Amino acid sequence: MNDRNRRLVLAERPTGMIDESTVRIDEDDVPQPGSGEALARVRFLSIDPTIRTWMDDAPGYLPPIGIDEVVRGAGIAEVVQSNCDRYSPGDLLFGMTGWQDYLIADEGERAMQPLPPGVSPQVALGVFGITGMTAYFGLLDVGRLKEGDVVVVSGAAGATGSTVGQIAKLKGAGEVIGIAGGPEKCSWIVDELGFSAAIDYKNENVSARLRELAPDGIDLYFDNVGGEILDACLGQLAMRGRVVLCGAIATYNDRGSMRGPANYRSLIVRRGRMEGFIIIDYIGRFPEAQMEMAGWLASGQIKSAEHIVEGLERAPEALNLLFTGGNTGKVIVQV
Repeated sequence: MNDRNRRLVLAERPTGMIDESTVRIDEDDVPQPGSGEALARVRFLSIDPTIRTWMDDAPGYLPPIGIDEVVRGAGIAEVVQSNCDRYSPGDLLFGMTGWQDYLIADEGERAMQPLPPGVSPQVALGVFGITGMTAYFGLLDVGRLKEGDVVVVSGAAGATGSTVGQIAKLKGAGEVIGIAGGPEKCSWIVDELGFSAAIDYKNENVSARLRELAPDGIDLYFDNVGGEILDACLGQLAMRGRVVLCGAIATYNDRGSMRGPANYRSLIVRRGRMEGFIIIDYIGRFPEAQMEMAGWLASGQIKSAEHIVEGLERAPEALNLLFTGGNTGKVIVQV
């Protein structure tokens, strides 16, 4: 066991993409577990777009990360020492690890969830974790998917979007159209994941392609990006169409240029509905979703993809991949 704990702390608030001035590496002594506590070593970090929003000094569903505080984020940690009945050495735990080497877990505010036997860390952070749960409840509860729906998903080659499209097909959607960046990603979601069609937003006119692929309109749009693509999908909304607001990754690095969608009046004309959600509201229902996801994964009906980045110090670089489109599937840092 290392005798030092590397901690990636927020040095200053970013104004765009994070860079070498945003996060710095501090070192401290490895914390020692007291009574009722366990020491765990972080093995994997879940890299999610919301981490970027927590770096801003702006209101949200969680407080901003403070300057000089460890960057907040979920991950998987392995118990190395325990003074607690809940955890045993060797246990793999899921929870808010932060960007660091070691952490203390207890049975109170710092409680973590042991991984079930046979569940790999990568799957736990992907389809069984926040990514999969966001896709499941966002599509089925918030979006109220109906059999035969024409579904459009932006960020379709990302962790959440790729899962949304697969669940939509399994649940009887008529057409599932993914919007992704570049021919390789578009081919992947169609050929490997079973999307009906793909739109390459980097090389195609999104509005024109939507009119071609969904001539009768979009019944359900799952929005991961916001911005111009949200506007294009609002313009092609079907009667009683629904828009699920999951994320707005296109705007996270340039909040000063944010504006409301120009096509919002389509919601009036089409009697549509647009609703946002935060996945923590569904935590109590995770087991029911995880059971269904487990069956799909075991039967090969759901496929997962991970983009692994090696090294704690590369976590900032890994976060930027989400905004440059440099990833396919779930971004995970192997510490």
